[in-house]
Amino acid sequence: MFDSTCKFIAELYSPDFATWLLGETITLTKLSPTELSLEPIRADALILLQSDEVVLHIEFQTQPDEDMPFRMADYRLRVYRRFPNKRMHQVVIYLDKTTSDKVYQTTFTTETLRHEFSVIRVWEQPPEIFLKTTGLLPFAVLCDTNNQVGILQQAAAAVDKIAERRTQSNIAAAAAILAGLVLEQEVIGRLFRKDIMRESVIYQQIKTEGREEGSEEKAREIAINLLAEGMSVEVVARITSLSVEVVQQLPPPSVEK
Repeated sequence: MFDSTCKFIAELYSPDFATWLLGETITLTKLSPTELSLEPIRADALILLQSDEVVLHIEFQTQPDEDMPFRMADYRLRVYRRFPNKRMHQVVIYLDKTTSDKVYQTTFTTETLRHEFSVIRVWEQPPEIFLKTTGLLPFAVLCDTNNQVGILQQAAAAVDKIAERRTQSNIAAAAAILAGLVLEQEVIGRLFRKDIMRESVIYQQIKTEGREEGSEEKAREIAINLLAEGMSVEVVARITSLSVEVVQQLPPPSVEK
């Protein structure tokens, strides 16, 4: 859920991400992995954006991934095969604070091949980077701060000032979802208006997934995943159309060790 929310925001507000990650105010369009001739390794987490001169490859991660260096090298070669004259910038953005050494890996190395990519650990970034740019506001609460509630309040205030209703609802929903990584839902719910968030494309997508195929089993599966992401029982019930009682009785998500 966190990864897909970040992917949605990055694709919808790509100029803000281009300014942040490339230092260039340019509009980027979505590049489908199918254009790279091979099937994607993990399409749900993959973000490929392009202009006439550059390809921006972003991977959002909540947890360290030991396969990340290989994935970055693999996609660099795929893009080179398709666009040999385009420069490429690759960055892994880690969202949730961890002590794992894997979030510091920036190279893939074999006996005769070495590939480098960039890594951003959001919890080491100053809040100003995110608070001053609309498309980056959802990440502010994850930044380097000892006052996450205060930062989220500033982000919520900035969201309230967004004039365009659709943008306001999308950013509010994304900010509320990402805040679930570090804050309780009760705190988040006090700062973001539910009526605004329900208008967002993110909310509607989750709601649609919960009802697709008319399957209660699918809705239960999605509910378990949303609970694992820290959403409250009441919010999960509204999104999936399951009753609060049913959500409360769902088995806990399996924990990988």
